[in-house]
Amino acid sequence: MSQNNENNRLIDELGPLRSKVIGLPEHALRFKLHNELHAGPYELLTAPVQISHIALLSNRDKFYEELKLISQLCERYSLSPPSPSLDYFSGTFGSFRLKWERHGEFSSYTFYVNGAFDSPFVDPAINQVPKEWLNSLPGEVVVATHIAFEDKDQPVRSINDLAKLFASNTVVGADVAAGSAIAWTDNKIHGDGFGRILVHDVDLRRRQAGRLVKRLLDIETYRILAMLPVPLVREYIPKLAKFDKLLAELTSQNTELKCLEDEQNLLDKLNKLSAEIESISAATNHRFSASLSYYNIVKLRVSELREVRIKGLQMFQEFMEQRLTTSMNSCEAVHLYLEKLSTRVNRASGLLRTRIDIAMEGQTRDLLKSMDKRADLQLRLQGTVEGLSVVVLSYYLLGIFGYGLKALKEAGVSLNVEFATGVAIPIVFLIVFYSMRRIKRSVGHK
Repeated sequence: MSQNNENNRLIDELGPLRSKVIGLPEHALRFKLHNELHAGPYELLTAPVQISHIALLSNRDKFYEELKLISQLCERYSLSPPSPSLDYFSGTFGSFRLKWERHGEFSSYTFYVNGAFDSPFVDPAINQVPKEWLNSLPGEVVVATHIAFEDKDQPVRSINDLAKLFASNTVVGADVAAGSAIAWTDNKIHGDGFGRILVHDVDLRRRQAGRLVKRLLDIETYRILAMLPVPLVREYIPKLAKFDKLLAELTSQNTELKCLEDEQNLLDKLNKLSAEIESISAATNHRFSASLSYYNIVKLRVSELREVRIKGLQMFQEFMEQRLTTSMNSCEAVHLYLEKLSTRVNRASGLLRTRIDIAMEGQTRDLLKSMDKRADLQLRLQGTVEGLSVVVLSYYLLGIFGYGLKALKEAGVSLNVEFATGVAIPIVFLIVFYSMRRIKRSVGHK
C-alpha cells in the first residue's frame, strides 16, 4: 500500500473521533490544517537511485485533468487512485515510483528508479515512464532535471570524470548534509532538455537522502520560478526610464501654466502617464510577489544543505548569491521604481488638481459676486415695478370708482363726482399698497 493511501486510511479511521475530543465541538478545518503540515512527505531513498523531475506551469483549473491522468496510470498498474481532496500523491508503478505535487501555479512530477546504473544520465528514470502518458500531461515545462544518486561503494568522481558528465561546463559542488554526501551540478540544460545533478552518498540514512533530494529539487525548481519576471524587467526598464523623463518634463511645466485650459491639458497628460504606470504595475505585481516568495524558498533550501567547501569548486550558495541574487535585486529595483513613479505621478497630479481647484474657486467666487450684483439689481428693479404696479392699479380702480359715481349721478343722486374721486385717491392708493404687501408676504412664506 502506498504512503498516500495509508494517509487516507488513517484519516478515515480518525473521522468518528472528530466530534468526541473531550466532549467539545471541533473546528471544521482542524484535520485539514493538521494534514497540511504533512503534505508532500519526503521519500525514503536508498542509493543507488536515478531521479527525473519535471515541473509544469499550469493554472489551478488543470487540477482535475492531472488527477484524471494519474488515475488512469493507477488503473493501468492496478493501484488505488489518488484522493481528490489531496494535492499530492505517490505510488510505485512497476519499475518506477511517481511522486506528484500540485502547487499554486505549477505541478511537479518526480520519477524514481532504484537500482545500480553504469553511467549517470545515460538512461534516466523518466525513460521508464510511458511516453504517451507523459505527452498528455497539461502545462508547459519550466523545470526538468535528472539526479543520479550513487551509493557509497562507488569511488568519488574525479574532476576529469565530472567534466565528462557535465559536458566540460563549470561545475558547482560541495559536501552537503554536514559531510554525509557530495553534490555536483553545472546549472546547465543539456541536449536532452534536462539539467543534471550528481549526488554521492557518504553516510546518509534513508530519510536524510529523501530530504537532500527534495532540497536539491526545490532549489532547482524555485530558482527558475523566481526568475520568471526577469524578461519583463528587461523589457520595462527602458519604458520606466522614458516615463521618468516625461514625468520630470510635465512637473517642470507646472510653474509655466497661464490659464485653466493649460492646467487641464497638463492634468490629462499626467492622468494618461499614471494609467500606463498602473497598468504595468498591475501586470507585474503578482509576478514580483511570487518571485520574492520563491527566492526566499531557494535561500532557505540552500542554507539547509549545510555545505562544506570542496577545494577548487564554487558552492551552491555562492553560485546563487552571484547569479540569482543579482536577478532578484533587479526585479526588486524595478518593483520599487514602479511604486516610486506611481507615487510621484500621484503627487504631481494632486498638486495640479489643487491649483485647478483654487483657480476654479476664484472663478466661482467672482461668479457669486456677479450673481449678488444681479440679484441686488433685480431686487431694485422689482421694487420699482411694484411701485409702478401700485400706481397703475390705483389708477384703474379710481377710474372704475369714478364710473360708478357718474352712474349714481345720472340716476338722480346729487353727487360731486370730481370731489368724491379726489377724496378716494389716497384711500384707494393705501388699500392697493397694503394689499400688495400682504400678497408679497404670503407668497414669501410659502
